[in-house]
Amino acid sequence: MKRNKFVVIGCGRFGGQVATERSEEGMQVIVVDAHEDSFRKLHETFAGYTEVGDATQLEILKKAFIEEAEYVLISTNRDNVNILIAHICDQIFQVPKIYIRLMDSEKEKLIDNERIQAIYPYKLSLDSFRTLFQSDVEDRS
Repeated sequence: MKRNKFVVIGCGRFGGQVATERSEEGMQVIVVDAHEDSFRKLHETFAGYTEVGDATQLEILKKAFIEEAEYVLISTNRDNVNILIAHICDQIFQVPKIYIRLMDSEKEKLIDNERIQAIYPYKLSLDSFRTLFQSDVEDRS
């Protein structure tokens, strides 16, 4: 089976933007969210598909073509749900590349797997601040 789909689970600002950008690049994108009104965050240029449902349920993931996914981005607002879905995508569906957003960097221990890569908004914000601050300090010197 050819894996050529990009599945986004969680259509908040981050998930919606990633889905829109991948769609604009010509990728086959499917977005899953438990709430239909979340899809309003997709830009009008989004040309993919949406699936309403609980992504912890195997049938919902199958409806979202998870078996054909090359990439999955998991960005719900709950770390434990994101971790569960990541392990389902890895262990049951063998998705080659899984990206997971985690708010709590302490939970990194729960995803010790080379196919699952974590994104930490806290760390990214801290790194951005440090870069900006260092630049300001250097400018003052």
